[in-house]
Amino acid sequence: MNSAVSGEIPGFYAIVPAGGSGTRLWPLSRAGSPKFLHDLTGSGKSLLRTTVDRLTPLCGGRLVVVTGTRHAEAVREQIPELGQDDLIVEPSPRESMPAIGLAAALLEQLDPDAVLGSFAADHVIVDDETFRDCVRQAVAVARTGKLVTIGIEPTHAATGFGYIQTGDPLHIEGAPDALDVKAFVEKPDGETAEQYVDSGEYRWNAGMFVVKASVLLDMLAQYQPVMAHHLRSIANNPMRLNELWPRLTKIAIDPAIAEPAAVDDRVAVVPGAFGWDDVGDFASLASVLVESADAPGVKVLGESELVVMQDSTGVVAPRSGRTVVALGVEDVVVVDTPDAVLVTTRDRAQDVKKIVEKLKLTGREDLT
Repeated sequence: MNSAVSGEIPGFYAIVPAGGSGTRLWPLSRAGSPKFLHDLTGSGKSLLRTTVDRLTPLCGGRLVVVTGTRHAEAVREQIPELGQDDLIVEPSPRESMPAIGLAAALLEQLDPDAVLGSFAADHVIVDDETFRDCVRQAVAVARTGKLVTIGIEPTHAATGFGYIQTGDPLHIEGAPDALDVKAFVEKPDGETAEQYVDSGEYRWNAGMFVVKASVLLDMLAQYQPVMAHHLRSIANNPMRLNELWPRLTKIAIDPAIAEPAAVDDRVAVVPGAFGWDDVGDFASLASVLVESADAPGVKVLGESELVVMQDSTGVVAPRSGRTVVALGVEDVVVVDTPDAVLVTTRDRAQDVKKIVEKLKLTGREDLT
């Protein structure tokens, strides 16, 4: 197939880390059935399936999913087109850097010039074509040897995301929007977030990275040398995976290589003007769901006929088959599953993970 006609990018491989348990979306998302396996937008497709469908026009069959042993079977069921080597199964969770790094180490052996793009399995993106244009630009920049991220244009002063401070234009052919990155900054407080957005210099950090596989491993060799050595050893001899994997540091890609590489002026950003949400809690879930046509202020994830709201607003997920009724409550969140019911408010959405921790401490692991 002609890549120019199909839109595929020659030599581009998509990596989809599919991990985490989404504790702030409990009881919908659980350790054994995390949010990437669920349809959380009402589209009829899981977040993982949607992510793969979004990337396939760019990479064709060059797509790898990295997941844990607990979820490997479910991933294969949802993405049956994955080849035998297209699903990398982690022996245990070790954050995003080992997952992405292992995929990069295997790709480095397969194709020394391969460019990989890492995109989380559980994010919601609106406007796939604008997203794909950003990826094409990012690949053009990555071929020059930089680590490239896609920074989301902020729509409000969010305190739940990290930010990317942008610098000067890079003037790279095929990437007219690419900018230098000055720094990655942690999740700010409200006042600082306002300053970031007002300055126009900052983008949300969505955890999207595009880089040559060999460049990523060379950066790891500089900033995390032990990990780089172990990952290349596993790529040379996959039989050593179970032996070496537990020795890898638990660390995300941002502190592992992105933040120090930005200090060394080795990181670029392509600004993304598409809609994006990490659907991290029920407040953000509410923002991606469509409002009920006959109930203003009400959003339902599931069968709307099971929900009766009177003088109430909020988000309801009826998953047990029972009818859920709310009377006279504003901004309520109700999640009804066969073995657990959550009732909270959008304001307290970030605190749901504390309930999961409490359940674990009280011996209710069966619910988490």
